[in-house]
Amino acid sequence: MSVKVSDYILQRLQEWGVEHVFGYAGDGINGLLAAWGRAENKPQFIQARHEEMAAFEAVGYAKFSGRVGVCAATSGPGAIHLLNGLYDAKLDHVPVVAIVGQTNRSAMGGSYQQEVDLLSLYKDVASEYCEMVTVPEQLPNVLDRALRTACAKRTVTAIIVPADVQDLPYEAPTHAFKMVPSSLGLSRYAPIPDEDELRRAAEVLNAGEKVAILVGQGARKARPQVEQLVDLLGAGVAKALLGKDVLPDTLPYVTGSIGLLGTRPSYELMRDCDTLLTIGSSFPYTQFLPDFDQARAVQIDIDPFMVGLRYPFEVNLVGDAAKTLDALLPLLERKTDRSWQETVVKNAARWWEVMERRAELEADPINPEHVVHALDALLPDNVMLSSDSGSAANWYARHLRMRGEMRGSLSGNLATMGPGVPYAIGAKFAHPDRPAIAIVGDGAMQMNGLAELITAAKYWREWEDPRLIVAVLNNRDLNQVTWELRAMEGAPQFLPSQELPDVPYARIAENFGLLGISVDKPDQVEAAWGQALAADRPCLIEFRTDPAVPPIPPHADWAQMKATASSVLHGDSDRTGMIRQGVKAKIQEFLPGSGKQVDDAGGEK
Repeated sequence: MSVKVSDYILQRLQEWGVEHVFGYAGDGINGLLAAWGRAENKPQFIQARHEEMAAFEAVGYAKFSGRVGVCAATSGPGAIHLLNGLYDAKLDHVPVVAIVGQTNRSAMGGSYQQEVDLLSLYKDVASEYCEMVTVPEQLPNVLDRALRTACAKRTVTAIIVPADVQDLPYEAPTHAFKMVPSSLGLSRYAPIPDEDELRRAAEVLNAGEKVAILVGQGARKARPQVEQLVDLLGAGVAKALLGKDVLPDTLPYVTGSIGLLGTRPSYELMRDCDTLLTIGSSFPYTQFLPDFDQARAVQIDIDPFMVGLRYPFEVNLVGDAAKTLDALLPLLERKTDRSWQETVVKNAARWWEVMERRAELEADPINPEHVVHALDALLPDNVMLSSDSGSAANWYARHLRMRGEMRGSLSGNLATMGPGVPYAIGAKFAHPDRPAIAIVGDGAMQMNGLAELITAAKYWREWEDPRLIVAVLNNRDLNQVTWELRAMEGAPQFLPSQELPDVPYARIAENFGLLGISVDKPDQVEAAWGQALAADRPCLIEFRTDPAVPPIPPHADWAQMKATASSVLHGDSDRTGMIRQGVKAKIQEFLPGSGKQVDDAGGEK
């Protein structure tokens, strides 16, 4: 039997080392699905419940494995559904390849069923490489270039294969005009900046007395070099949210996350420094960086397109983080005055004390900060953490301390709802011998997570370590947006858009054959985490949390916040009853003058 185009695509994916393809069936890829049957499901087809979830799982797989993620979908609606997950990959600089079907070539341009101009549709999300295969001889070049480009540029690429082309006999390109041969593989390379640029950067860093370092996910493979750098410069280190797992939070000079979801000591680090070094991060919020006339600054990034952004950097070094630091470190002078670093260490230690006190504040029924803070001490050193967008991301960012081989991620730049559970599933296929925990809000769980419990139920027996824990913070509210309405608009909660149905999440998990735990009292929290971590199967824990606990920014202007809250509490919201009973009292508990002494980070003194 002759080898078809579809057979060859799967064979080539295997030759590239692809072990999993996340997807959903449809007649636009029937040829590929038939080929998967002939190939004995190699690479393994992982069936999500929706194409968007397949894309998110490919992103999670890529983030936690460091390898390319691959997803597949049918023509028309299937290809459209992939887009949100693919944009998540593009904006977070994650290598993902999408393989999508298309109507037969003979029907193109005829307004045929499910015909969508996929080349135009994918032109932005797969801007680095998007091609349609119209004859067999385009392979393997098109597939090789899609994989190579995705890996080399840490981005999304796409291959469109019409249904009839999938069933054509495969014919390799010949040694002739108009033919493009191809080869496997991408050699590793690590660019290093010019020596003169390194000396300029060293001059800036040596001159500084109060050095702040900001690391992002691009510094993940440079942990030893960053630690040596900090020792030389007596610096403090803040972490962009995508770089949360770059350095352990157990290091005393690490101030934690930065930005809207960040920590007070990271805010203070940037507020008071005179020198800034950014490594592997495109952190977008300039208001959380030093004032423009305050600090001299150096940036290290492997992507020339991403340097010179966010801050007026004096020196922009384009290169691999680890290799660039290897070349830079011998040029740096060891600072003898450690008073700056001692202040950073003191501020960071105080912050963790504040977080503990905030987690102990009473709430109705459970303080969400207590839920996540209680998990911190119980985390296995090799756990893989995902968080969804929303107020859950605040608690993930501020309360969980990275250590050991822990990994963590969320939707950083797209900040889309819904990837928390599929990220964790993708992570489990990347490392089936490690536990995974997803922290999600009830809004994200209702949007995407519930259906993906079915995916977990289908595959968990294949995992060496069966533990996949989904923690749902059930507050019956789209909480982050509710607080943004109050803080930014001075407006009350708008119930028609914000109030969520109360769903029996734990019972649903049990109906799928998973372990379900429901928690509605603070003294049950630690036991629930312990039970889930000891389980022999995936587990969902439903924590009934208080929507009135505010995700307060680390630099909160308490006077302004009090005035804003007061205007909300005593304005239309009270007259129309649009804020739930009890929320007024809960907001006031977190404000100065409430009878509790509240410090500038939100904790009780």
